[in-house]
Amino acid sequence: MRTETSEIKQALRSGYTTGACATATSLAAARLLLEGKITETCTITLPRGQEVEFKLTDCHLSNHQAALASTIKDAGDDPDVTHGATVFAEVQLCEQTGVHFHAAQGVGIVTREGLSINKGEPAINPVPRQMMTSHLTQLAGEQNYTGGFKVSIGVENGEAIAVKTMNPRLGIIGGLSILGTTGIVRPFSCSAYIASIQQGIDVAYKNDIKHIAACTGSTSEYRAQNIYALPEMALIEMGDFVGAVFKQLKKSPVAKLSLVAGFGKLSKLANGHMDLHSRSSDIDLKALAKIAKQAGANTELCQQITSSNTSLQALELSQQHNIPLGDTICKQALTITADHIPKSVQAEVWAINKQGDVVGHADWVYGQRPLRVLR
Repeated sequence: MRTETSEIKQALRSGYTTGACATATSLAAARLLLEGKITETCTITLPRGQEVEFKLTDCHLSNHQAALASTIKDAGDDPDVTHGATVFAEVQLCEQTGVHFHAAQGVGIVTREGLSINKGEPAINPVPRQMMTSHLTQLAGEQNYTGGFKVSIGVENGEAIAVKTMNPRLGIIGGLSILGTTGIVRPFSCSAYIASIQQGIDVAYKNDIKHIAACTGSTSEYRAQNIYALPEMALIEMGDFVGAVFKQLKKSPVAKLSLVAGFGKLSKLANGHMDLHSRSSDIDLKALAKIAKQAGANTELCQQITSSNTSLQALELSQQHNIPLGDTICKQALTITADHIPKSVQAEVWAINKQGDVVGHADWVYGQRPLRVLR
């Protein structure tokens, strides 16, 4: 579970997905089997055409008439729990043509409906499978090899790392997922993070969960649990990607959405931002002052809000003057939410402070949309 993100801006470095690592290691292992060459690096082509070289930490023939290769995942500056993990592939040749995927140590097995991989299959997502299949098929053609490949992908210590991910909630048991759609991890872009949001909502929907809570981090999730005691499957860790939640609800429309986030994050949503991280959107203190004025704040208070250091300071000033800025921001955020989710989904918004205390709330009766105000 990730903590609530800060508002500090900084230059960030990109990295590579577990799917790209699995492709490089499976190709290196297959080359050792077919060409007899141990290599220290392996170059692959990512889905969008970029060629990337991976440094291997191991490449050897194993005791199972197979070859094993490994690399260390570099996720750049993305807050990825798999950063620094060793991803490995063990490859065997087989008579049956094609590429046959298996889970080695540290890669999970899918046990629930709603994911892009069928129950009982190793948690290796479609694009990584396509990447590995493409590279191994090309290699087979180059070597005039007419058989197939048995590919077992693993992650050292993956079962322990997976406890820190959403995999247990998604019904992926025994380890991590091998992920990636582009092969590149962009810091806080988080294709993997967005994919986990999509998977989480899909799994909840297909397992007949009626009410989900989308939370920005551990503090907001704790508050959601305190309010509703929802099953773990109903808790969606959305981070800053509220837009991803809205988009996925169009495909998997549960009956009720509770949006739980920090006050500052919600003030961004109230201004129409779908990505709540600081590198994409800023807290607008002038807009907060305008909303406070419409909620009853006088000119002096509005000036103090505009001069505040943080959104929470602005909130505290409003509370001291009995101005319901928290509730008002939640109402405005709810209006934005209503514009982006199916009409069948009942929604509500909860705002919290850094301690997890509720500082604002707004909801509406099922089937009724909030009035458009404060825009």
